Amino acid sequence: MIVPMTGNVTYPITLDPTVWIFDDRKILLEDAFTEKMDENEEIDELEKAANRFNKEVFQISKPPVNRSIKRFEREKILKSSYVMPLDDFIANAEVKSDAKDVILVLKDEEVTISLPAFQNSYFLFAVDGKPLKEDGPVHLYYKDGSNKEHPIKNIGKVIIN
Repeated sequence: MIVPMTGNVTYPITLDPTVWIFDDRKILLEDAFTEKMDENEEIDELEKAANRFNKEVFQISKPPVNRSIKRFEREKILKSSYVMPLDDFIANAEVKSDAKDVILVLKDEEVTISLPAFQNSYFLFAVDGKPLKEDGPVHLYYKDGSNKEHPIKNIGKVIIN
């Protein structure tokens, strides 16, 4: 259930979609293809991040403890489908400047897409709160929704070329 990202990168990384259900960067599938958040929402997110930083740096009275998931949130997680934006993973792998395309190694074949198309994509990793076991571990959706009805499935490895 892991997806290695290798090739023309400084740091090959291994993606583990089974833990993304607890990641705050995940996006509900039904929200992924709607309008992007407006500028005020972006400012609110930046303000929240700044407040979290200030709290952690300047108010270190007790060790940080993960916030427990409330019952409502737990039920929502177990009933929802989620995608993960790929931006942070691509940045962490540090794709080299001469990279041009991406080979997605599927169960029975390979699919080549452009690097910009890959950068503007999501990985679907959970349907109804469960990992994709039969045709997973991840599916690729373009952020513009152009392949929403026919995502690329059975992705087991990503090779940056």
